[in-house]
Amino acid sequence: MSKQPVLTPQSEDFPRWYQDVIAKAELAENGPVRGTMTIRPWGYAIWERIQADLDSRIKETGHENAYFPLFIPMPFFEREADHVEGFSPELAVVTHGGGAELGEPVAVRPTSETVIGDCMSRWIQSHRDLPLLLNQWANVVRWELRPRLFLRTSEFLWQEGHTAHASREEAVEETLRMHRVYYDLMHDTLAMNPVLGRKTAAERFAGAELTYTLEGLMRDGKALQMGTSHYLGQNFARAFDITFSDTDGQLAHCHTTSWGVSTRVVGSLIMTHGDDRGLRLPPRVAPVQAVVIAIRDEVAADARELHAELEAAGVRSRLDDDTHTGFGRRATDWEIKGVPVRLELGPRDVEQAAVTVVRRDTGEKASHPRSGIGAAVVRLLDDVQASLLAETTARRDAETRDGDGPDAVLDGGADGFTRIAWSSLGEAGEATIAEAGYTVRCLVSPDGGVPGADTPDDGLVAYVARAY
Repeated sequence: MSKQPVLTPQSEDFPRWYQDVIAKAELAENGPVRGTMTIRPWGYAIWERIQADLDSRIKETGHENAYFPLFIPMPFFEREADHVEGFSPELAVVTHGGGAELGEPVAVRPTSETVIGDCMSRWIQSHRDLPLLLNQWANVVRWELRPRLFLRTSEFLWQEGHTAHASREEAVEETLRMHRVYYDLMHDTLAMNPVLGRKTAAERFAGAELTYTLEGLMRDGKALQMGTSHYLGQNFARAFDITFSDTDGQLAHCHTTSWGVSTRVVGSLIMTHGDDRGLRLPPRVAPVQAVVIAIRDEVAADARELHAELEAAGVRSRLDDDTHTGFGRRATDWEIKGVPVRLELGPRDVEQAAVTVVRRDTGEKASHPRSGIGAAVVRLLDDVQASLLAETTARRDAETRDGDGPDAVLDGGADGFTRIAWSSLGEAGEATIAEAGYTVRCLVSPDGGVPGADTPDDGLVAYVARAY
């Protein structure tokens, strides 16, 4: 009888493979309420690495962290018509508390433009109070009808930045700056190369004048929105009376922005880099960059020394000396978890003053002298990081094709991105392809760059794909 694979092969059933990886790598599981998610320690450790990296980048741009209430008065939502309409289907509302019906229902935070706008109206008085640059790390609730772990859950974790500015130009600059900060995180740390662009009017954030997005291409050829940055104009400033006295003493409304990245990026990591053996974590985000596996009891002391050498070299490492569990089982478990480098130490390795080194990204295995192993692993981790980025970039480019008009999508029916001039698609074409399950993920400049706030849609190129 042939041995059954640990994971469902991607080519056989990609959604099942995704669920298998989450379960076998011990990333998360469904919560007791439908649509909720329990994030297990390994999954949360990955999120913590992302959070720490992004938090540092946000603070480097001058933003300060704050916290705002989870419960929001319903009238707050009613002040901005597009916003309430956009979120009504996903809104969770509390009607009872303390054993009694509430005098006024309250919404559970789906996003914080309204409650932060209320605070901004009190905190901003003069042009000297601007710009106001805030960020919040929190959970939000959006009642999800078709939940999927990390990708769409009724409750998820994220950061949401909210800023107020004296001018449109400054607010737009902020929107684009944070859009780029997200790209740097994804490119430099997560080894992903998403397409950057501007959303169409149909796909824009509810209440925004401009929405910029980062769209990744997953290994099954579907796109995933990985982060967004919004210029909100003066819509929320008017709704919440966020005004300031300018240099001439005149009262004016602020221009505001908001932007966010959530635990969805953990799902994107899985589907961008994972293979039929499990996760493949880029070293810069991996909670454990290298694991030292003692194959037998008699090498346990040598394994501890090897682990200490790696730690001294600045490598986040883990010692696995659980020799009561079979070596094959342990190696497979670390492989599924996506640890970038595995160091296997057995009696023969010790005898030869060597260690067996295995790369998770390629599966290559080689014997390396024990001398200088710390520096060698550091170099190898850099190679793995670069290799994963190059691989995902090449796959994105290979699965991007050019077409003309809606028929290029409807007749092709292939996965991946289709680039179509917006002038040959337009809003009517966008509606037509939506009926077949495709969406315009974003609009980009003909040279592949991010369009400016005032660049007309007609001269832009649409990236079209099936999406999560």
